This record gives sequence, structure tokens and C-alpha cells, in this order.
Amino acid sequence: MPMPAVTDLPASQPADGLAERYATIRSLSEAITAPLSDADATVQPMDDASPAKWHLAHTTWFFETFVLRDHVPGHRPFDDRFAYLFNSYYEAEGPRHARPRRGMLTRPSLGTVLAWRHYVDAAMAAALPGLPQTALGLIELGLAHEQQHQELMLTDLLALFAENPLLPAMWEQGSQESGEAPPLRWIEGRHGIVEIGHPPDGGFAFDCEGPRHPVLLHRHALANRPVTNGEWLAFVGDGAYRRPELWLSDGWSWVQSNQVQAPLYWRYEDGWHDFGLDGLQPVAQSAPVTHISFYEADAYARWAGARLPTEAEWESATTGLDPHSGNQLRSAGPVRPRVAQQGDGLLQMFGDVWEWTGSAYLAYPGFRPAEGAVGEYNGKFMSGQQVLRGGSCATPHGHLRASYRNFFYPHQRWQFTGLRLAKDL
Repeated sequence: MPMPAVTDLPASQPADGLAERYATIRSLSEAITAPLSDADATVQPMDDASPAKWHLAHTTWFFETFVLRDHVPGHRPFDDRFAYLFNSYYEAEGPRHARPRRGMLTRPSLGTVLAWRHYVDAAMAAALPGLPQTALGLIELGLAHEQQHQELMLTDLLALFAENPLLPAMWEQGSQESGEAPPLRWIEGRHGIVEIGHPPDGGFAFDCEGPRHPVLLHRHALANRPVTNGEWLAFVGDGAYRRPELWLSDGWSWVQSNQVQAPLYWRYEDGWHDFGLDGLQPVAQSAPVTHISFYEADAYARWAGARLPTEAEWESATTGLDPHSGNQLRSAGPVRPRVAQQGDGLLQMFGDVWEWTGSAYLAYPGFRPAEGAVGEYNGKFMSGQQVLRGGSCATPHGHLRASYRNFFYPHQRWQFTGLRLAKDL
């Protein structure tokens, strides 16, 4: 996920508005983890994922370190040892506990981590009215950072419970999606010279979303909606996972070495089922397919006689669309992609599933990494990863923008990742 970078930009809202937003966002993190036992919150299912307890702690470390430590004279940390345990990648902040061993942190307990959160939240509430603009900007960065970790908590918990042979549900089963997906139609995109990237006066954004710059688009079309589970079933039924001609070389090696036969959480038990945080359910054929890798998305596009859109084609198509619309995370509970509503134009551009693009995650022209410890991340990850756009059903509502760039390695698929087709005209 994009990581926050320190800038000297002022916050886009005053202190009282930030205080309300701070309380709302921090409360959602705790609501997500409310059903968990201490053991649930401690275990780490794989190196790419982190325990829920670690997410709660790391986001708290962010505020205690970069706001309270640096901008509130006399602040006393809850526990000096936590800086080592819950720093993630910040080299400038010193040594840290190894990422693959976060699941070994049986102490501090979940209860202690929650007590730390409440300690920091009380200190933030007391300090916020008198903080300078630079600190308010850091709080806004920290809140966006916590929203990213809310999505990661959900996807990491899904990966955790999927490892349990009992396939336990974290929440009660949600209602089954019904209805038919709209027929797939092609919608011509803008062509010629267009501008993409976050505008300088557009409020908060991560540094990798800019600078805004012109790009040349050739004539192309985008599918009106993402690829559905039913369409993916046809791909599986056609033996696509056994056909090397459909796959990139690295993708074919990945399929063979990992014996991949279907999306990540699909299981065949008298028909295909899909495991989610509300348990195992029959695959909803009209809902967008999810938990697929870039390799799978690229192979499907080739099988369908199409390709993946570039990120510039995707962003240029969002003109006039509301990034806060669609199926996004609004409260703690089960999350699944939904069937698209019937309608004209481009559907489900925001929410439901992150859409793989054919674009490598690289710097925009004129990009300069921000200075400071929190600015280490976006620039140094611009190697070997692919851009995804649009958010998912697990992305917190209010977090997305048209310029938002997510990025993952081509083999990763534990996030809510899907695809939308594109083609040249």
C-alpha cells in the first residue's frame, strides 16, 4: 500500500474538524478488531500480512512518534520499548523487530495495546487545539495511514482465518448477492493529450500521486464493469490455468510452482465456494472476481482477446465520477464485492475490487521523494510492482481519489484485487 510521506503542506481542514475525524477513524480500527481474541489478534498468517494487534500498535506508534514526541514538549511515551517493536520500515527511526516475526509478539497483549491507544488518543485530544500547521498536516497523513491499515487488517484477518481448517467466520454471514450483472459493453475512452495526477490545490494526497502531468492516450475502450466470477468460471472451465500460451513467463512459473487453479479463496466442495470473513459461501457469479494476481488478470485479458488498461486510461475515465460512491468500507463487518447495478456508463470504478492495470509503479515526471523519516517509502518501492486503481469493498469510505495509486507485486493476491478489461480501437 502507498505509505505516507511527511510534507510541510498544511492540513486541508482545521483542528476541530481533524479532531472529529481522528476520533471516528481511530474508533473504526477498534471496532474491526472487537470480535477478536488475543490469539486471533496475535497470529501472523504469512510474511506479507501482519497481526491485527500489530496494525493497532503501529498506527498508534505513528501518532506518538511523529506528532506527540516531535510537537508536544514533555510528552512521555507509554512504553519506550514499543518504538522498536512497532516501527515498520522507517530506517531513520532506528532498528526494529523483523517483519516476518511480528506474529511472535505474544506480549504486549491486545489489552495493553488498546490501553496504549487510549493513552495516545487522550494526549492527542489535549494537544490538538494548540498544534502548529505542520503537525496538523502530519495528523492528516496519519489518519490516511490508519485507513490503509484498516483495509490491511481486514485482508490480513481473512488470510489468517483461511489458514484455519475450521474456516471460522469473524462475522455472521452477510446476505447473498442476487441479480444479474449488466452485459459487458465497451465504452470509448478519452484520447489525445490528457492530464493525470493529483492537482496541487486538490487537498491531501500521497506524494506518489503527483506531479500532475500530461500524457498521450491512443484510441481505446474500457469495459463498463469489472470481470465477474461467472466469467472467471468460464476461464477456469476452459483449462486456462493449464495453458502456458496465455501466461507471461514469470506468471506461468508462478502457476506451476504454486499449483494455482483458481482465485485465492475459492474452494471446490460440490461446486465452487468462496471464503470470506463471513465464512464459506457459494461463489456469487454476478459479483466481481477478486483475490487474483496480476499474472492471473493478465492471462484472463489475453484469453478474452483484450488487455489490461493503463493507469492513465483508467484515471482519465473517472472524470465526473464520485470517488466516494460505490461499495466501500463504512463500518466494521463482513466485506464482499457486490453485483453491479444496471446502468449506462462506467460502473464500479470506485470500491468493490482494486483493478490491476498494465502500468508499472514508477515515478511521475518531476517526482521528488519527500524529506524526513516518514518520506522514505513511496519512492523506494518503485521497482517491480504494478499499479492498481479504484479501491475495494475493504477500502474505508472517504479514503479514495481518482489519482490514488495502489501497488503490489505481480504474484500478490490476498487483497481484494480484480480486473477491468481494455482494448485498442
